[in-house]
Amino acid sequence: MKKLAFIKQSTDSHWVGDGFPVRGIFSYNDIAEEMSPFLLLDYAGPADFPPTSSRLGVGQHPHRGFETVTIVYEGGVSHHDSTGGGGTIGPGDVQWMTAASGLIHEEYHSPEFAKKGGAFEMVQLWVNLPAKDKMSAPGYQSITADQIPNVALPKQSGTVRVIAGQYKDALGPAQTFSPINVWDLRLTAGHRLSLDLPAGHTTALFVLNGTIRIGDRHTVGAAALAVMERDGNRLEFDVIEDTTLLLLNGAPLNEPVFGYGPFVMNSQEEIIQAMNDFNNGHFGQIGH
Repeated sequence: MKKLAFIKQSTDSHWVGDGFPVRGIFSYNDIAEEMSPFLLLDYAGPADFPPTSSRLGVGQHPHRGFETVTIVYEGGVSHHDSTGGGGTIGPGDVQWMTAASGLIHEEYHSPEFAKKGGAFEMVQLWVNLPAKDKMSAPGYQSITADQIPNVALPKQSGTVRVIAGQYKDALGPAQTFSPINVWDLRLTAGHRLSLDLPAGHTTALFVLNGTIRIGDRHTVGAAALAVMERDGNRLEFDVIEDTTLLLLNGAPLNEPVFGYGPFVMNSQEEIIQAMNDFNNGHFGQIGH
């Protein structure tokens, strides 16, 4: 049985550009070792935006050494990058961008969402790349809701959408560089959930809304992250209120993490190289 290691609450609230009011749940600056291979999780919203003709979001910026995963719950996001990748996603969709050797990208509210306004809620997750893959070619996966298996859990306790990895016979559509599970769960109050997960792997539960209880006395509510110990291959918890949560599970990379803003590598020298490459224009340009 996997036991609770600790619960982490949001440590800050800030704007990314002018379109994403986020709470930083964790980053490579605080619990990188405990969360490997996951580097960062920002929770944007829930928020309401009025209709606008303005282009709200965050402008061109670089990344190297990892992947960004954007999961939209409400609203819409449009993405463009210097490899020619891009697209627009809405509720239930996912953008999985592999920065790897380096690219420049931008993210804005989708034109459709900006025009009508309304509720906005999304998660952005950063997934580290193994050292051997950090300088791979960049890539982009646009994963629409209809591509994501949505599996009923036992005893009408809810559903699990398998974005990456595998739940029973359901395989997630995301292609990954190391073994990970990213599951979007919608859970019904009054049930105990029991999930089989690999022993030795990182496991964490991020609650977007609702409440769960782990063990006899540890309750986890909205915008909180429950990080489990790696021992054991079964995860159990009680669903106190109807809950939406994101399950993160993956094999730790056990490699050094050196990060500086949008660059995450394995040494200080590689960070300096990333900065030099970016400043010298090696990350390309976004074409519109």
